[in-house]
Amino acid sequence: MAAHGKQVLGAVLAGGASRRMGTDKALVDVAGSPLAARAAAALTAAGCDPVVVVGGDAARLEELGLRVVADRCPGEGPLDGIVRALEVADGAAAVVVACDMPQLSSVTIAALVGALEASDGALDAVVARSQRREPLCAVWAPQALPVLVEAFDRGERAVHRVLEGLAIGEVGVTDEQVRNVNTPSDLAEAVVSAERTDASGDEATG
Repeated sequence: MAAHGKQVLGAVLAGGASRRMGTDKALVDVAGSPLAARAAAALTAAGCDPVVVVGGDAARLEELGLRVVADRCPGEGPLDGIVRALEVADGAAAVVVACDMPQLSSVTIAALVGALEASDGALDAVVARSQRREPLCAVWAPQALPVLVEAFDRGERAVHRVLEGLAIGEVGVTDEQVRNVNTPSDLAEAVVSAERTDASGDEATG
């Protein structure tokens, strides 16, 4: 998958504290696959290359066959992870997703990249939208990097506020596709939903 002639990087954010879950969300199993691996598989299926995990337990994630890159500033939130992903992308666009969206589809990822490519450089990012913008399911153009770095360096940590200073496109998605798994009860619901989806042949990663 390419945008503006360059291969698009895929990045899974796994550096969160997972306080409400009580254990590392990136490694939680849903329908036979850890959440970080499900997200990475969706990015790969969409054609992103390379696919990396930003932050998290590097040793355990690498045991899953995932490529891990360290956060720039561990514990400083997802904005730092997005900056890191764009740095690793080295002048290419980057699709950056949270690790805790077990129903995320490669079709949605491809739609995000397609919308960025179609903008012919006019957009800094394309964000998934359900009932609201989902900034942790988005593709970022390389030109967004200096704006994100400047915002981070002046103390901003909320990704949705940074979007206000950028040219943003949107792709509509269902609530289910971008629903987060934050608590054990969320996890129980996600397992049932994922097993139902996978059994139907319409896999979250396909």
